[in-house]
Amino acid sequence: MKLLTIIISFSMAIGWLTPAFSTEAPRMSKEELKALLSNPDLVIIDVRYGRDWTNSDAKIKGAVREDSDNLKSWANKYSPDKTIVLY
Repeated sequence: MKLLTIIISFSMAIGWLTPAFSTEAPRMSKEELKALLSNPDLVIIDVRYGRDWTNSDAKIKGAVREDSDNLKSWANKYSPDKTIVLY
């Protein structure tokens, strides 16, 4: 269920779904994320586009990079029992 919620949130962010879902998408502050970084049930997925990722000095240690254009190809490899954060 967590994965589905995060995917809905991500899908809205890049315009795949209508804004009607926006009240259901959970948001997390950087402080909340920092508090979870040592949690083994946390998966952080960096979905920034090429140049945004390459030119950034801000990368979260341990984050997995995935292509946002190919969501269907990688979404199922992450356990729905984990807390998944896309950024």
